[in-house]
Amino acid sequence: MSEGPYCYPYPRPMVTVDAVVFSHVNGMRQVLLIERKHDPWAGCWALPGGFLEMGESLEGAVARELAEETGLYGVKLVQFHTFGAVDRDPRGRVITVAYTGVVAHPPEGLRAADDAAAVRWWPVDLLPVLAADHEAIVRQAMLVQEREGWTCA
Repeated sequence: MSEGPYCYPYPRPMVTVDAVVFSHVNGMRQVLLIERKHDPWAGCWALPGGFLEMGESLEGAVARELAEETGLYGVKLVQFHTFGAVDRDPRGRVITVAYTGVVAHPPEGLRAADDAAAVRWWPVDLLPVLAADHEAIVRQAMLVQEREGWTCA
């Protein structure tokens, strides 16, 4: 057994956060996606997100990942669901905490950085094939927003 603060013999899952940000672009409801730069799923479109750091809150992590990968800051994000299918990520047991938010007017100057090769708004009715279970996450976020009466306009 190793020395340190986490020295028990049980496997532990990894935790990620994902941001589902909606807006209206050209009169259509759209979601902000990134093109993944690295495997797994290099070249595929995905939600902005990533791994939780040890000293970081979930809210801090999702805001950081959104800003790092897209350049988008200051979006009010609300936690809406946890996704934990055993086989959702080939890197191992990964549980993601999903957040959603809306921006009334898509900001100028989005920029892909960090783990993102590109960033763009996609119409929710014309989504590309998404990495992992991200399509299910987007669909669940849409249901939550519709139930709560949120609007992008």
